[in-house]
Amino acid sequence: MSRILTVAAAQLGPIQKAETRADVVSRMIALMDEAKAKGADFIVYPELALTTFFPRWYHEDRAEADGWFEAAMPNPDVQPLFDKALDYGMGMSFGYAELTPEGRHFNSSIIVDKAGAIVGKYRKIHLPGHVEYDGSRSHQHLEKRYFEPGDLGFPVWRTMGGLIGMCICNDRRWPETYRVMGLQGVEMIVLGFNTPSVNAQKGGEGIAQRLFHHRLSVQAGAYQNSCWVVAVAKAGDEDGNHLMGGTLIVNPDGEIVAELEGEADGIIVVPCDLDATRFGKETIFDFARHRRIEHYGPITAQVGVVEPE
Repeated sequence: MSRILTVAAAQLGPIQKAETRADVVSRMIALMDEAKAKGADFIVYPELALTTFFPRWYHEDRAEADGWFEAAMPNPDVQPLFDKALDYGMGMSFGYAELTPEGRHFNSSIIVDKAGAIVGKYRKIHLPGHVEYDGSRSHQHLEKRYFEPGDLGFPVWRTMGGLIGMCICNDRRWPETYRVMGLQGVEMIVLGFNTPSVNAQKGGEGIAQRLFHHRLSVQAGAYQNSCWVVAVAKAGDEDGNHLMGGTLIVNPDGEIVAELEGEADGIIVVPCDLDATRFGKETIFDFARHRRIEHYGPITAQVGVVEPE
């Protein structure tokens, strides 16, 4: 048996501060055209796909950042992307800054099914960075200033013939992210990221080590939960601030089956057999047989480290 979902991981190169939503959507449509020509039926774009990575810019009045947020989804700027996906009968996932009717701010992503309906929404939970301007850093990373932690948990949706979940960027570094979805039987996790090439607090940690940590996290999550992971970058030099690439697709054995070279707009397309998740889920990672939750209490009972006496 096999259930094939042919996925395009659609990397975006840099988006400059001056670029419009329409500029970006036209690039996303061009990638969708290429994905369609290569047989994809599901396309995954990065975190904050519609704008530059604006949390690098400090606004003393945080409301001045609201121009980077989407108050509705879809909206007139993004509707052409939805129209093209519906025309192609292609599902898609992308990230954006969400401004709710109540005035709340989230770093969000959605899944749109092949009929053009938004069937899933995720709001980033593990927000990195800081709240106030920090002159000791090589660059600012103000996600904690502009977003609040996600409030939807880590859902999994039954869509496009499988069980699909989402996370965003820093979430990929946390094993709990994958495990909560793994406990819902997830077969594919899609995630976008915008990752600076240099650690703002550890100047010696450059792109090579950051790519290593990226691959390590994604491969471990895929293997330990026997699922596909599709990780998609926004990459390149945005107004003098460099983001690393590393767009890749990992199979349920934790193996990288495709990785995109370079930092420009581009895609990789992989036919992903969702039934390939079954072996791991029924053997070494058969949670019902092997998990010992009586010993896992500290994972949900505490936040920081509690050392032994």
